[in-house]
Amino acid sequence: MQLTTYIADLLYRYECVIIPGFGAFLTRYKSAHIDYATNTFNPPSKIVSFNKQLQANDGLFANYVASVEKCSYETALQQIRKFTAEISTALSEGKTISFKNIGDFSLNEEKSLQFEPLHQQNFSTSAFGLASFVSPKISREVYKETVEALEDKAPIIFTPKRKEAKPYLKYAAIAVIALSAIGFGSLKLYENQVQQFNYAERQKANSLVENQIQEATFVIENPLPVLSLQLPKHTGIYHIVAGAYREEANADKKMQQLRDKGFLPLKMQPTRYGLHQVLYASFADRLEAQQKLHEIQKTENADAWLLVQDIQ
Repeated sequence: MQLTTYIADLLYRYECVIIPGFGAFLTRYKSAHIDYATNTFNPPSKIVSFNKQLQANDGLFANYVASVEKCSYETALQQIRKFTAEISTALSEGKTISFKNIGDFSLNEEKSLQFEPLHQQNFSTSAFGLASFVSPKISREVYKETVEALEDKAPIIFTPKRKEAKPYLKYAAIAVIALSAIGFGSLKLYENQVQQFNYAERQKANSLVENQIQEATFVIENPLPVLSLQLPKHTGIYHIVAGAYREEANADKKMQQLRDKGFLPLKMQPTRYGLHQVLYASFADRLEAQQKLHEIQKTENADAWLLVQDIQ
């Protein structure tokens, strides 16, 4: 199942990946830890879990499938619906479904969906290349007893020895200090001269600029009226997408339709696959964006979806 590979790719980048009509994969960070029972050192990781209650389409998975497969957003949704239908059928027949590099799904005796994650897989990019390893336990008490036994048999006695001071080193130090003082005084004198020169040149430059400004000043008797433009602002990382079009002309047509309905749409730069995405609106708060998305899906466009991306 190729779609399971796409899910694994998204889990490296996002904390929540929703499969419309099936459920959502969630990840949470787990810091590095030591298993003292087996003396195993484990690196930081992202633990995967599954929530069947989150089934509403947020557009992330379908948009990614459309980008990779180079197809329309509607075609990607059809592939996902077919994929979830096949999984549901296989599970109802008592089969165990394996998602590659993610985990296994099955139904228990009460016909409830069970998910067993693949513990060997680590979706944390910060821990790339790090693997668990086993280290033998260090017996510090044994070494301490061995050292104490040796000290009892052959105690070590340290005898301090006074070093004779060499008189010529004292005179050399005095000479170094004197030379340093002379060099420091010369350096301060040079710095003062440079600062005075820079100040004088800066005053000359300021005076010249003021004279040029006074000569270039003029008065406009009939000034032009001030033109105010009201441009739509799309800020935030949560964007409601009206559609993604291969032809830019179709995207422009969609833009005009949304303007006629009172929206302030925005056409994004083409993706690396050549798709022109048209936005209804953008939000900084995810909950507010979800509420607006549901409103648009009910009244305007049932195929509208949510894009999570920084477009600054």
